[in-house]
Amino acid sequence: MQRLHRLFDFYLDASIHVAFAIVALVMATSLLLNIPFDFHLVCFLFFGSISCYNFVKYGPEAEKYLKLTNLYHKNIQFFSIVCLLIAVDHAFFLKTETWVGIIILVLMTGLYAVPVLPRAKNLRSWSGLKIFIVAGVWAGTTVILPCLEVGQALSWDIYIETGQRFLLVLILILPFEIRDLRYDARELQTLPQIFGVRRTKIFGLLLTAIFFIGIFLKDSIEPGELFEKGILSGMLIMALLLAKQRQSQYFASFWVEGIPIVWVVWLWVTAK
Repeated sequence: MQRLHRLFDFYLDASIHVAFAIVALVMATSLLLNIPFDFHLVCFLFFGSISCYNFVKYGPEAEKYLKLTNLYHKNIQFFSIVCLLIAVDHAFFLKTETWVGIIILVLMTGLYAVPVLPRAKNLRSWSGLKIFIVAGVWAGTTVILPCLEVGQALSWDIYIETGQRFLLVLILILPFEIRDLRYDARELQTLPQIFGVRRTKIFGLLLTAIFFIGIFLKDSIEPGELFEKGILSGMLIMALLLAKQRQSQYFASFWVEGIPIVWVVWLWVTAK
């Protein structure tokens, strides 16, 4: 049992769970927009996400990522390098247009972790900007890239879906922000630090309402989309209401992060 517990912790700490969440949202894009599911892009995003997230998590300053001394973290580092090599292999099969999008998103991810500003160690430490960078990268990765790879024109409905995805990720981040309130440095100026937990939750509920209303801005609403995104909105509301500073160890890192996975399974089952 203890070995299974360690494996589960590695699954979370090595960003495998978050990579599955990203793939789940790519699959959701395929199902919602009725576009093909590209195998090489999914593999690239899955393994590339593991490498990128571990770089950000364990290397807020690049040199630290290369000088890890903890054996557990070294194992994660080795695993990340293997995943990076696999991602690079699949990258050779991607279209040029997709690569342009990837480069832009990688630059955003790099700016998030690498020091670039004179008064901030990196954009991650620039007051309040962190969650918007993460949400933007996730939205571009899980909506725009799949469309570029299959040659789908970026229509109004796709832009609306991208905006909804941006809001979705913002909402998902809030329970993490609430959890980390006790540990984040004051200069980060996260939403819970600025507005408090209660107002942050209210803000999240407002974002959830905007997310759902966004469906009606589309030119063409897919059959069942209101119900499907209503289910997702319900899960987001539940996550916000249950979020607190002293939450269970796996509430945010497993349950909240797993919401996209649960949702895409629901989409897939109802689509059959």
